[in-house]
Amino acid sequence: MIATQFNATVKEVKTDNEGEFISTSMQDFFKAYIINRLPSQTLEEKSFYEAFFGEDAMYVLSLAAQHNWFVHQLDIYNAFLQGDLHDDVYMQLPEGFHTQGESGLVCELVKSLYGLKQASRQWNLKLSEALLESDFVQSSLDHSLFIKRKGSDMVVILVYVDDMLVTGSNLRLIEHTKAILHKAFKIKDLGELKFFWGMEFSRSVKGILMNQMKYALKIISDLGLGNAKPAWTPLEANIKLTIQELDCLTGELDDELSKDKEQYQRLIGKMLYLTMTRLDIFYSIQTFSQFLHQPKRSHWEVAVRVMKYIKREPGLGILLSSKRVNKLNVYCDADWAACPNTRRLVSGFLAKHGETLLSWKSKKQNVVSRSSAKAEYKSMTNAISELV
Repeated sequence: MIATQFNATVKEVKTDNEGEFISTSMQDFFKAYIINRLPSQTLEEKSFYEAFFGEDAMYVLSLAAQHNWFVHQLDIYNAFLQGDLHDDVYMQLPEGFHTQGESGLVCELVKSLYGLKQASRQWNLKLSEALLESDFVQSSLDHSLFIKRKGSDMVVILVYVDDMLVTGSNLRLIEHTKAILHKAFKIKDLGELKFFWGMEFSRSVKGILMNQMKYALKIISDLGLGNAKPAWTPLEANIKLTIQELDCLTGELDDELSKDKEQYQRLIGKMLYLTMTRLDIFYSIQTFSQFLHQPKRSHWEVAVRVMKYIKREPGLGILLSSKRVNKLNVYCDADWAACPNTRRLVSGFLAKHGETLLSWKSKKQNVVSRSSAKAEYKSMTNAISELV
């Protein structure tokens, strides 16, 4: 404890509608209580998160499926408490720690705490340091990817905050890696990959199947679509979704604005996460995302229709094939002047490694293309940029 001038405001903790603190355990209570004693930090102290589930992760899991590698999952206990602080950060004393007659005392933090802007970055530095000392090599393009080679064998680690996937060709090398991490941190070995980051994984001789059935069914239940009739397609043929300004110009005023804008925004956010394994709704979601600020009643109805389509096959996902085909294929296309509001083109592409999907995207471009040929070249440019 040191004496200092401390006039910063205090952050709020999460409460329910009655103002009571939301907690699932006493450990959560003390974590949040400590956060409540931290001062609000400035915008210059940016948060840092190391997320991995992109093309690199899909490629690593594709290799694991093709070469029949072991894939294990690890969890770090209290990860953000592991980082060392190099900045001067102070915290107000918790109630009951004040000594009679003393005032103006604060705690100078040596270790990071939950709620600090620096906590995630300091944890990542601590983890990277431990792995690099164990002869792992960190990817210069994806800092969440670590690789270690030993003879003809190798082990790969993918990091997402405090969760890790460990895969490789040698089980002993994987167990040795776990021992190294357990020596440096308190870890929980979750065994073979089954459920990670909201996605379910199942393995067979055909490969590794990824799906989000549990997540999809929860959205369907929240919308009250349990008894609804499933739809055969995400969108109706030739449907054109417009903004309110265009409706005013064309004289079509029957479609009123949604009364609950936040409800629409929450649904689109949930559906956007579904595109991690459901590329068949990616075009629909990128279209819905254009109306987040002023959604209309028709926008909500077509968004619900997409969930009815998901209901028909909620367990549909992506198969990371076990067939060894070391070939990269890319497909792209463009729809010139597809957007009725701006007349901009919508391009899309998907990339496959062998028979496994690695990456896909559908996006409305920022500028108007003057010809359909230019739109096609723009689509190819985006696809090649993804490969590079």
